[in-house]
Amino acid sequence: MSQLLDILPLTKSAFAPFGDVIEADPATMRYINNGTTERFHALAVAEAVGEGARVIINLFRGQPRVFPYEIGLMERHPFGSQSFSPISGCPYLVVAAEDEDGRPGRPLVFLARGNQGVNYRRNVWHHPLMSLNAVSDFLVVDREGPGDNLEEYFFETPYIISEPSL
Repeated sequence: MSQLLDILPLTKSAFAPFGDVIEADPATMRYINNGTTERFHALAVAEAVGEGARVIINLFRGQPRVFPYEIGLMERHPFGSQSFSPISGCPYLVVAAEDEDGRPGRPLVFLARGNQGVNYRRNVWHHPLMSLNAVSDFLVVDREGPGDNLEEYFFETPYIISEPSL
């Protein structure tokens, strides 16, 4: 029988076990360009390990999901982090799970605002991109290079996410 997952607000403290929330943090702000630009500095660190690995920047275009939605698959990237920053300004869902003996535990679901990005640390279980209500573009920073940087896990019994309240 499927289990229903709650949707939590995306906060730095709630997401800390999985990576970083990328958002304008006044504590990291410094002025640059003769005071005409506010720089929010070092909000996340990209990871790329292995010989020949490099950090790349991509554009992902996510199709909206239909709810209720089944979480039957989780993935992780053993050789690099992966960040998602929305550039369409639309909210989206973030799903991550702690590792339990080489497989994902019970997923946590976070509702991200259209001005919040996430950076999954290397080897963190997460669900693929989950756009809501509209086709949405994301700037994605991840690893390119030799080696199999994708591991997938399929749950025997899927988890269910009901319609998010926006």
